[in-house]
Amino acid sequence: MAATVCCRASELVSSSTIRRRLPLVGAFCVLSLGFSNICPTLSSSCCLKTGCAQSLPFVPLLRSKFSTQSPDKTVHAVKMEGNSDTVPSIVVYVTVPNREAGRKLAESIIKEKLAACVNIVPGLESVYLWEGKINTDPEELLIIKTRQSLLGALTDHVKANHEYDVPEVIALPITGGSPQYLEWLKNSTRD
Repeated sequence: MAATVCCRASELVSSSTIRRRLPLVGAFCVLSLGFSNICPTLSSSCCLKTGCAQSLPFVPLLRSKFSTQSPDKTVHAVKMEGNSDTVPSIVVYVTVPNREAGRKLAESIIKEKLAACVNIVPGLESVYLWEGKINTDPEELLIIKTRQSLLGALTDHVKANHEYDVPEVIALPITGGSPQYLEWLKNSTRD
């Protein structure tokens, strides 16, 4: 993909050319990773002055086509490092076998102030390898929002209160978001 983008970068001059030649997935990769990360040799070329996705001519096109907000409304997001009212936070995924097990585990997590919020997402089908055999099972997903510093305690709590031998505990960083929500997350969890 990166080679294709690099080879055709010189052709990407007008937004109509971009719409015809650059797949939507590629556009999102460029926006997510930054053009200089995908193809560093082009970051200093004449058509890409800053070497980042913001300098690409199709960015306004994607914003206009996929933005759900009107132009007069702006989102006030905060980076985690830049706000003293927030703490480094994470989203943790834990799968459970059914609604009852999920609700019981979620309530115990909230009661212990190990997380501010737990969403229970029904209707998953998990396909996985266990003890040399491929299994397919219905499951539900817990999406847990908490402080990064509580990951160890949360993991121990899940292991102690989960019926699986090896429960899934996967953490992803929250790099920014609504300042009010992130402050609430901080205030709703233990130190």
